[in-house]
Amino acid sequence: MRILYPIGLLVMSNVFMTLAWYGHLRFKDFKWFDNLPLVAVVLISWGIALFEYFFQVPANRMGFRENGGPFSLVELKVIQEVITLIVFSGFTLVFFKNETLRLNHLIGFIFLVLAVYFIFKK
Repeated sequence: MRILYPIGLLVMSNVFMTLAWYGHLRFKDFKWFDNLPLVAVVLISWGIALFEYFFQVPANRMGFRENGGPFSLVELKVIQEVITLIVFSGFTLVFFKNETLRLNHLIGFIFLVLAVYFIFKK
């Protein structure tokens, strides 16, 4: 459970961050969003990103070895990056139907998984 809780919180934080960073690209499909100035879009995204911190900060505090968690700082960062790619890939396929994952993307993801393996190798 000590391992799964920080990872679950990192997944949730990445869902909010991905929505904040890329969701506004789909908001244009909504009528009310059509005429918003860029500063309004930035503020909306910032508001969404605020929720990311409610998950990210506790995940790092609970997950960090020096706070009693199971992960080193480097391990936490690598886990977060892999989760980011997984969440982003799912988000892209669901919300941006015109985007596709190509073979070179999958090969890159495999290399990232290998990076995780080597980071965790004792």
